[in-house]
Amino acid sequence: MSIIPPRHRPIQQFFRSGPMPCPYLSGQIERKLFTRIGGPFSADVNSTLSRAGFRRSHDIVYRPVCPACAACVPVRIPVLAFQPGKSLRRVLKTNADVTVEEVKPIATGEQFRVFTAYQRARHGESDMARMGMADFTAMIDEGRADTCLSEARDGKDRLVGAILADRLVDGYSAVYSFFDTKNSRRGLGNYLILKLVDICRAQRRSHVYLGYWIKGSRKMAYKARFRPIEALGRDGWVRTELEG
Repeated sequence: MSIIPPRHRPIQQFFRSGPMPCPYLSGQIERKLFTRIGGPFSADVNSTLSRAGFRRSHDIVYRPVCPACAACVPVRIPVLAFQPGKSLRRVLKTNADVTVEEVKPIATGEQFRVFTAYQRARHGESDMARMGMADFTAMIDEGRADTCLSEARDGKDRLVGAILADRLVDGYSAVYSFFDTKNSRRGLGNYLILKLVDICRAQRRSHVYLGYWIKGSRKMAYKARFRPIEALGRDGWVRTELEG
């Protein structure tokens, strides 16, 4: 629960974006409801909005309000009930040599090199693939809301991935992750989420928020591997089955 009395909380102004082509579904139009966060109450506002299905990027917290589509479904992992299935146990075994440790949330050249290679390999046509060091730094620095950054390193101390996450009242929100794509059998993206679940459980927090899932989206299919999983709908957060 929030510790900030209602009379002391800032009044959030929400805005609606203009129509844009959807980056996930061809032929659909995207619009977003969004607000900006900043200052001493950022973490509190971010926690409240995350539970309502919003997502943070930089200092913007947003939720899709598309005129003719409701494909984006907010999903989260109920940490206490979660048990990795066969494929995720294999990911843990494959990465037994990898350690994940929290570091200061400050952008480094080493991180940027891994990030750039990841974008070129996985999202070569996106705007993020053209980000420079200043843009990468802004992604980590802007809109911090009790934000943490964890690095994954292999047995030779090489950086193989990182995950940016926000601590929430009831868990963690996975803001963005990137990793070395040269060894795909490692499943480093899944491994980073598994380690975030471990961190969340160790701190007795209840959920890891994974953002949005879209049926039929190849980029989001990995979220179906995390079971049980909860989705936000008209009846609130309920357990559901995602089609991978």
